[in-house]
Amino acid sequence: MQKFIGTGVALITPFKEDLNVDFDALVKLVNFNIENGTNYLVINGTTAESATITKEEKQELIDVIVKTNNGRLPLVLGIGGNNTLEVVKEFKTRDLSKIDGILSVVPYYSKPTQEGFYQHFKALAEATKKPIILYNVPGRTAKNMEPATTLRLANDFSNIVAIKEAGNNIQQYFELLKNKPADFLIISGDDDLALPIALAGGSGVISVIGQAFPKEFSTMIQLGLEGRNKEAYDIHYKMMDVIDYIFEENNPAGIKTVLKELTICSNEVRLPLVKASAELQLKIANFVANF
Repeated sequence: MQKFIGTGVALITPFKEDLNVDFDALVKLVNFNIENGTNYLVINGTTAESATITKEEKQELIDVIVKTNNGRLPLVLGIGGNNTLEVVKEFKTRDLSKIDGILSVVPYYSKPTQEGFYQHFKALAEATKKPIILYNVPGRTAKNMEPATTLRLANDFSNIVAIKEAGNNIQQYFELLKNKPADFLIISGDDDLALPIALAGGSGVISVIGQAFPKEFSTMIQLGLEGRNKEAYDIHYKMMDVIDYIFEENNPAGIKTVLKELTICSNEVRLPLVKASAELQLKIANFVANF
């Protein structure tokens, strides 16, 4: 699964002031990332505000990104939920011909057992031939998928090819790296841990901040994958503050503020999210001005 090694970015959904999708800004963002070293693009993840995107908008977003990308980078599409039958239905009915992989979040709210997680992803794996990247983010889903469950899925289903691990738990990363099948990818979902995980044997990152600084962030990850830790950490230390800033209040309000300062899009978000506070906007503006 060489397509998913390196830096993937979890694209935001830009909005206009009236909160309609700003497709012109989306095209600008996609081209900016393609032209500056990003390795693959992730559509409709958490950072895209997928919880407040309509079905019609989701299809429009896919269409615009596919057209803009024009085959230049691999594309990963977020399809997940806590209603297994509905997720299976989307796997089977959505046109995935231009999509290289599926990112599927651990079921949220319902708080399944580990066996429930396994059976959910078993049903998904059996519903498609597309590569599936599991997405464990217990801070949002309310329950952790334990390494033993992830590894069981990795061993049992050939099209479950990777996990985006976003528990911010370094020990859990190490357990996955130590015991994973040889061709199974451990992808960081934590921007602050992306470099340490790459240096420890991970396969890269699906990043939030990477879409704002694609050249620097993708270079850092590539250096990490090559074991060039000193050069990689030089970049990491330059970006530490802004990584903290974008998650200080909520995601994607923080990253949208960064992108606003870079004149790529507005910082509008849909309720129940709200824009970054004035104090945070000022910190981000100062960082961008001096980066």
